[in-house]
Amino acid sequence: MGYDFTTDDVRYLTTAVDDLAEVGRLELSARTHLADIGRVRARFGDRSGALVETVLLRRRAEGKLDGRDWLLTDDALQQATPSIVAARRAVRLAGRNVHDVTCSIGAELSALVGVAGVVLGSDLDPVRLAMAKRNVPGATVIRADALRPCSRGTVVLADPARRSGGKRRHDPSALTPPLPDLLDAYAGRDLAVKCAPGLDYDELGWDGEVEIVSLSGGVREACLWSPGLAGVGVRRRATVLAADGSGWEITDAEPDDIPEREPGEWIVDPDGAVVRAGLVRHYAARHGLWQLDPRIAYLTGDTVPEGVRGFRILVQLKYSEKTLRQELARLDCGVAEILVRGVDVDPAVLRPRLKLRGTRSLSVVLTRIGRTPTAFVCESGARA
Repeated sequence: MGYDFTTDDVRYLTTAVDDLAEVGRLELSARTHLADIGRVRARFGDRSGALVETVLLRRRAEGKLDGRDWLLTDDALQQATPSIVAARRAVRLAGRNVHDVTCSIGAELSALVGVAGVVLGSDLDPVRLAMAKRNVPGATVIRADALRPCSRGTVVLADPARRSGGKRRHDPSALTPPLPDLLDAYAGRDLAVKCAPGLDYDELGWDGEVEIVSLSGGVREACLWSPGLAGVGVRRRATVLAADGSGWEITDAEPDDIPEREPGEWIVDPDGAVVRAGLVRHYAARHGLWQLDPRIAYLTGDTVPEGVRGFRILVQLKYSEKTLRQELARLDCGVAEILVRGVDVDPAVLRPRLKLRGTRSLSVVLTRIGRTPTAFVCESGARA
């Protein structure tokens, strides 16, 4: 549980640049924690908790939020949209007047300022509002209930809280504010809602676009775009971003016709955003690939998309521990990366049973083709 900031803390921290810099020079590691905390308490008294927590949170925010000196809370940092993802979303809202009705500490507002038209933020939490005002001076920030519309002519942006006390909540009705209530409150408005990628959007009855976003290989979020903001003819989109902000997209408006063929020279494991968005066939069609099995997300082909890691197939065999162990021994394998999809195998349990003693590093792809569990032994980390 993080430090419980007050609005008085925020007022102090807003001007405590030198104090924060002094605390920031301390190591504040497990090794030095007691000694460092003692020094801070002796120097700053009752302000020590706010100073130490802010320094530690800023260190954790590096690589997630842009380089500014943020004021934030533990829960707000966990929930905050990475700056790269927020910047990508802001491009879709360029020139529009935007009201972030759950603005928290201002991570989304920061990306919108200078890109959108009018940028308005609101929240009920007075501490986070005070932090947002300091973090994003270019936005107008007010205290308001997200379920009581207070702006007109704006695109509504929302990010219902999925965490409380560091614990994640998955039920849409248990979010803050509840997702069904939020959708009802802004029915008929242009609306973009950030939410968990595992949500059942069909059960929710969403009739706009669902965008699944990954960053640096990890699926980070989904965004629900109302029909007025959705791409033409688009119901599903995968957005794949790299740490430098570059990226690419694919949607269900693209063709998904692919052949049914025997495995090619390579196996490709599509990015998680593509898989979660249900766009595996569309991705395959774009790159001249096909599926190992129609119900499995692994793709295969004779080439690998540029910049994508592929697994060059050395051996295909019907899977059993014994046959796989024998084949890896024959190939002098000493280290095996194990990827599994479609079969009930735990790589952490399987790996020691393989008794690898060789000198080569290989990759093993375990999957199912039809009803047959199948193993592919591949060159590890190969690229076309």
